[in-house]
Amino acid sequence: MGREDRKPRKPLALPQWVRKPPVPSLASSLRHRLFRPRAADRTRDVPEALTPAPRPYVRALGLIATTLVGAWLGLLIVGSIDAPVGPMDTKMALRPSLTGGTKVNVSPLGALELRSHAAPLRLDVDVDQLDQERASALVDHPERLEGLEGEITSDVQAGTGDLALRSAVAVVLGAGALGLAVYRRPRRALAASGLALALLAASGATAYATWNPKSVLEPKFSGLLAGAPSVVGNARSIVTDFDIYQRELARLVTNVTKLYEATSTLPAYQPDPSTTRVLHVSDIHLNPAAWQIIRSLVEQYDIDAIIDTGDTMDHGTSAENGFIAPVRDLGAPYVWVRGNHDSDETQKAFEKLADKKGSNVHVLDDGVPFDVAGLRLAGWGDPQFTPDRSVTPKGDPQERREGRRLALALRAQKAAGTPVDIAVAHNPVLAKETDGLVRLALAGHTHQRSNEKLPRRTRLMIEGSTGGGGLRAVEKEEPQKVSASVLYLGRDDGKLQAWDEITLGGLGLTTAEVTRHLAGEQPGSSPSPSPSGSSPSSGTPSSSSGTSSSSRAPFSTGPGSPSPGAAPRLPGPTPPASPGPANSP
Repeated sequence: MGREDRKPRKPLALPQWVRKPPVPSLASSLRHRLFRPRAADRTRDVPEALTPAPRPYVRALGLIATTLVGAWLGLLIVGSIDAPVGPMDTKMALRPSLTGGTKVNVSPLGALELRSHAAPLRLDVDVDQLDQERASALVDHPERLEGLEGEITSDVQAGTGDLALRSAVAVVLGAGALGLAVYRRPRRALAASGLALALLAASGATAYATWNPKSVLEPKFSGLLAGAPSVVGNARSIVTDFDIYQRELARLVTNVTKLYEATSTLPAYQPDPSTTRVLHVSDIHLNPAAWQIIRSLVEQYDIDAIIDTGDTMDHGTSAENGFIAPVRDLGAPYVWVRGNHDSDETQKAFEKLADKKGSNVHVLDDGVPFDVAGLRLAGWGDPQFTPDRSVTPKGDPQERREGRRLALALRAQKAAGTPVDIAVAHNPVLAKETDGLVRLALAGHTHQRSNEKLPRRTRLMIEGSTGGGGLRAVEKEEPQKVSASVLYLGRDDGKLQAWDEITLGGLGLTTAEVTRHLAGEQPGSSPSPSPSGSSPSSGTPSSSSGTSSSSRAPFSTGPGSPSPGAAPRLPGPTPPASPGPANSP
């Protein structure tokens, strides 16, 4: 077949990358430009029909949830303030709640709940501690009680205002920060912040509209405070008879103030260089007036050491631990043993003070000896903690059992050639087990001063209450007397030479009575007057035994009383010594 008879071949197809794209028409080009979808809405793999657009209410719910969670986190992290309310230091905070109301936490005693308002926010008030300086100022200046109610109201209002401002900032920042983290858009974050502020304002308006000032009449107690109604009485009667309660409170503070005044009448004493002076105190029971009395005695008698035989607290709670802060500034070493109203928490608080650098506080327990002012002491903490109602007290048998353990420790010290001079305990039953092992044993607990020689010649001295029975006792018409004793011991041999029994009259009286006893007199004998013209400076106890004499000197702050710091003259045989202090209002 010739070339001319062959069929013409099709041209070879060029590769796709060599082909030229078809030239679009003008109409298709315009249509493409006008109706081109946005880049954010184009999908390569998923058809457009399979990507449903989010619904508006879903977005709204998501924004609300983000706002609520962010606002709650903001309140939790930075939504609380520290606010002083009268003599108390408190912490206030707003917390989300379905029922609203107010909750006052008094750790560790429990909580008090009030149905003060109905709003999705609850006011939490945590009572951190009682400021001792502000509380003492009320005792020193009882006239401030008249303005105390107004001061507390002003403090609460100022604290609430600060809390509202802090809470607004907290919810705005919390909701905005979480909104920015979730949506990554500033506009959404601002929307969350605005919504949080609006919700807070609405909650505040609801609380204001539903405020119930009578909620204090029906409080709900929890924890140890559950027994408060039986202690403080019916809340309605307290509100109804508020004027009576206010007058009683003013009388109580006035009596405590008079007790402070009575300390200025204590006699000055010129110490004998050959004696060591020990101040024995006990059963303070949270009475702040006791610290002023002890400090006055330390200064006027030039005390070398203070021995406290326990019951410094009343309930032994950690909330009471701030009460013991002044013991480091009393001017003399402070030796303490646990009482039946002092818990393990109380002892730990004393031990923390003892562990501080330069501290002069020491805790006696387990018969471990301690040397102070040339004397060797050993003590044993009370084995029973009676405020704990969940534990049944085991009574005197347990005290005797622990006393025998203390006696065993004393025998070990005596066998080692380091005998103990003074055994210290709170309960006299425990202290009596040391008979024959020490010359002197000190105790408290009974709130009644006594002095006796045990069968094996150990002298047991039981101190009364240096706190006048505690704050509960000052509410009575005839409160218990305040007592302490100054012991004079030989600086070389540690032997008791004499002691002064110091008694402050009832808190409604401004009298102070000091009775001097020599070690040779029979315990329980009535004191006899010293020779005319004797004084504390001339009546320095001698080391001779067998003498039997004492001096009693009543003092008052009335007309003719000695000025503070002066050495008063003791009464002579004619006229005879007064059997008791002269009562002055």
